[in-house]
Amino acid sequence: MMKCVIIQVRGPVRANPKIKHTLTLLGLKKPNNGTLRDATPALFGMLKIIQPYVTWGEANEEVIKLFEKNKTCTLCPPRGGYGRKGVKLPFAKGGAYGSRKEKINDLVKRMSYGCSKT
Repeated sequence: MMKCVIIQVRGPVRANPKIKHTLTLLGLKKPNNGTLRDATPALFGMLKIIQPYVTWGEANEEVIKLFEKNKTCTLCPPRGGYGRKGVKLPFAKGGAYGSRKEKINDLVKRMSYGCSKT
């Protein structure tokens, strides 16, 4: 089964309680937290609810090994930033949130570089 990496890019300040609850169910407590989950229809339904707060994509073997000890881990802010236009625009328009597909692996690599807690 395909594995999906989800990284929180924004905090849920003044967000709908449903969004806060969904982030909690996924184990995402603050920005730069990441989690590894099986790609199921239920997961994609949750991602649809919290889309403006997270970025996600398909994990490769290297990223799965990074998350194998814990399903959730704290990452460092990415070297070079999330995107050219910040965290309030979708990835397709040069921002940070939304589906990155296989490009999530590059982001996780930039976030885990030099991080002592991973």
